[in-house]
Amino acid sequence: MRTEVITVQTGSRLTVRNITDEADRFVAGQGDGLLHVFVPHTTAGLALIEFGTGSDDDLRRVLNDLLPADDRWRHRHGTPGHGRDHLLPAFLSPYATLPVCAGRLMLGTWQSLCLVDPNGDNPTRHVRFSFLPG
Repeated sequence: MRTEVITVQTGSRLTVRNITDEADRFVAGQGDGLLHVFVPHTTAGLALIEFGTGSDDDLRRVLNDLLPADDRWRHRHGTPGHGRDHLLPAFLSPYATLPVCAGRLMLGTWQSLCLVDPNGDNPTRHVRFSFLPG
């Protein structure tokens, strides 16, 4: 298994960051297999969405509506509303497994792999790519 960790800066507010290019570079020339993507954080997840056409803005809006950054949460360390950040992985998984054929991700025409991070307290995220040949 080949594996690599990339570092992604996400900023101080709810971020949806397209990481498809990084995943493409990782699998380039690897043949057939599976790409496993894992975010080792309790406040971040992954989404397969159409990026850049408004869907990423819609996802941010839905997550802010569903998980408002206010003081209702029992988990209370960090900035006000940070407790909601710890619920995100229950809605957006911190892992994804994607097919790779001839060293290319087999995403749909409009699909992008996106890191979703609401946690402004920690703007540095790590994403592990692992290629399983098959």
